Amino acid sequence: MSLASGDLVLLFFAFFIVAMLYSAVGFGGGSSYLAILTLVLTSFFAIRTTALLCNLVVVTGSCILFYRSGHLHLKKFVPFIITSIPMAFLGASFKLDEQFFFILLALALIISAIALIYQTLKLNSNNEFKEYPTYIPYLLGGTVGLLSGLVGIGGGIFLAPVLNYIKWDKPIVIAALASFFIFVNSISGIGGLFASNSFEVLWPETIGLLLAVLLGGQLGVRLSISKLSAKRIRMLTAFLVLFVGLRVLFKNGFQLSMMS
Repeated sequence: MSLASGDLVLLFFAFFIVAMLYSAVGFGGGSSYLAILTLVLTSFFAIRTTALLCNLVVVTGSCILFYRSGHLHLKKFVPFIITSIPMAFLGASFKLDEQFFFILLALALIISAIALIYQTLKLNSNNEFKEYPTYIPYLLGGTVGLLSGLVGIGGGIFLAPVLNYIKWDKPIVIAALASFFIFVNSISGIGGLFASNSFEVLWPETIGLLLAVLLGGQLGVRLSISKLSAKRIRMLTAFLVLFVGLRVLFKNGFQLSMMS
C-alpha cells in the first residue's frame, strides 16, 4: 500500500467511520471500502479482496449481536441464502475488465443510494407487512448474490432497500437479514476470488483496516439494536453511498475510458 503513517491513520479512521455508519443499518460497508481503496490501490483484485474481508469482519459481529437480540431468524432467511451463495461465488469468479468493473460498481452504488434514500423517507409511513410468493426470496437472493459477487461486496445494500420498499418485515429484521446475507456472500465471494486466482491481500496494512472496521462495526450495530440509530444515520449512509458512487463513476469509470 506504501502510504505514509499519517495517511494510514486517516485511512484507518475512514474505515472505522464507514463501518460504524453502515453496521447501524445492517450493512458491512463494502461499497465505501471499495470507493476509498480506489484512491490508494492500483490493483482492483486487492481492492475487491480487502473490501470483502472488511465486510466479513463487520457483519460477523453484527450477526452475533442480532442473533442474541432475537432478530436473526435463520429459517426465514434461508431461501435468500440458498440461491445467493452459488451466484455470489459465480460473480466473484469472473475476471472483469477494470473499466467495466468500476462502471458497474458506480451504477450499483448510485441506484442503491437512491433506493435507500427513498425507503428512508417512507420508512415510517405505515407498519403493515405483506405476504409474497415463496419463490420471491429465492429470486431476490440469486439476483443480488450475482451482483454482489461481481462488484465485490456482500449485497445487503442492494437487498435491504428492496425489502423495505415491499414491506417484507420490520426494518430491524431486514437489517439482521442484510447482515447475514452479507456474511454468507462475503465468504462465497472470497471463495470465488480464490477459485479465479484473484485473491490478493496487502499485509500488514490490511490487519489495521480489519481492526478499524471491527471496532466501528461493533459500535454501529449496538446503536442499531439499542434503537439509537435514527433516520439521520440512514440518510447519511445513503448520501455517503451516493457520493462514493458518483466519485467512482467519474474518477475511475469515465477517466479510464478517456485514457484508453
